[in-house]
Amino acid sequence: MEKLKEITTQPLQLNLGNSTFVTYDQIYQLIFGFKESRMAKTASTPGRRFMKLAGMTASIAGKTLSNSIKNLTADEEQKNTARSKLFQDIGVQIADTLGEMKGAVMKVGQIASQYKDVFPPEVAKAIAKLQRQAPAMPFKEIKAQVEKELGKPLQQLFQQFDEQPFAAASIGQVHKATLPNGQQVVVKVQYPGVDEACGSDLKQVRLALRMMGVLKIDRKLQDQLFKEIQHSLDNELNYEIEAQNLEIARTFHESLDSKIVIPQVFHEYSSRHILTLSQEMGESIETASTWPLETRNALGRRLFRAIGQEIFYLKRFHCDPHPGNFAFREDGSVIVYDYGGVKTLSTEVIEHFKELIHAAREKNIPVIEQQLEALHSLTETGKFPTELYEQWLEVLMRPLVTNYDFAENSAHHDGMELLKPSLKYWDVFKPSPDTLMVNRTISGQYWNLIHLKVHDDLSDIFEELVPSRS
Repeated sequence: MEKLKEITTQPLQLNLGNSTFVTYDQIYQLIFGFKESRMAKTASTPGRRFMKLAGMTASIAGKTLSNSIKNLTADEEQKNTARSKLFQDIGVQIADTLGEMKGAVMKVGQIASQYKDVFPPEVAKAIAKLQRQAPAMPFKEIKAQVEKELGKPLQQLFQQFDEQPFAAASIGQVHKATLPNGQQVVVKVQYPGVDEACGSDLKQVRLALRMMGVLKIDRKLQDQLFKEIQHSLDNELNYEIEAQNLEIARTFHESLDSKIVIPQVFHEYSSRHILTLSQEMGESIETASTWPLETRNALGRRLFRAIGQEIFYLKRFHCDPHPGNFAFREDGSVIVYDYGGVKTLSTEVIEHFKELIHAAREKNIPVIEQQLEALHSLTETGKFPTELYEQWLEVLMRPLVTNYDFAENSAHHDGMELLKPSLKYWDVFKPSPDTLMVNRTISGQYWNLIHLKVHDDLSDIFEELVPSRS
């Protein structure tokens, strides 16, 4: 009771973990201020979106405060159990709320679900479902958006336009169509008003995550991470930028490998919110995984080489490795969709990655730490044991330098075992804006090779991309 009395009589702070503090007065104002503001009329869609997100944030604040008060006299085991249950409940609430809302807010949730190491497992598991396909928007709204953007009635623009979408995602959906000259195309249509909601959506999601104390990184790194997400969202919401990315990638790959297929842009039928592309059909990764090993290996090698060439040669790379962004043909062709997510790397950062690879090959731990520090991925040198470094190097390099069975996935399984002795040193490493998208892309493509059931020696391509020192 004395503890409870302190809370009600002093402006104490609630410790949400990871150096995140919120005053009880702030939580009170958020909860009751929200209840009061609900009475206001909000005619605009942005207003309704804000209220829905603010409601989620207020609910999270209330649950967090209630959990903190209930556990004032609990022992450590009871606190951990209650905290895990809280995270499960709130993770489901975030997923359900964001899943109902199209646009930037759902995209933020999808991005968050891809960075599972930033969140507790209970939250990561709940929001992982946001990566699933979104429900479609009614055709009359899609038709109105196309006509508004391209300035003509739909029947004048296209010989034929499918009412049912070919695919639906967080910020837009894709319809098959035919141009007046008979060209088969796909039309990517951005949902109306998505770009306007982007800024407020992102702020509300971040506030909700901070209120429940689930961001396992310090405030400065949070700022950098959300700045990266904001930049990624801004690019994805501008289809004119994606059109440029597509043309650059198409020109680049045409000169290197004709079996890397990038859709062609039709500018006359495109705008900031509409993107019309050549219809490049292929099979899903699930279907391709049933093909003969020789074909699967050819596809895996082509995919691995193409992404490596974009990173190390072009220095602009496709950074959304979701399997749905790739399709495959039995002749060994790989089709790459969705260049909305592209990361540009500086020459300096590329050189640090190359030096890191050389040091990994040579098992030169001091240079590895030097390069990790230069990439802002290390908090302290000399703390992580040399023996563990060497064991991790063997695991991480194994798929790149041996005849590796990706379906067996031994590196992943051995890595999980190495986590146990490594966890107490894990605060030595941190995600960084320089490495975040590279790590996401490499790990995502590793899992794509697993899905393709590749069993091959990729060391020649690895050597081709980053030649060893003579």
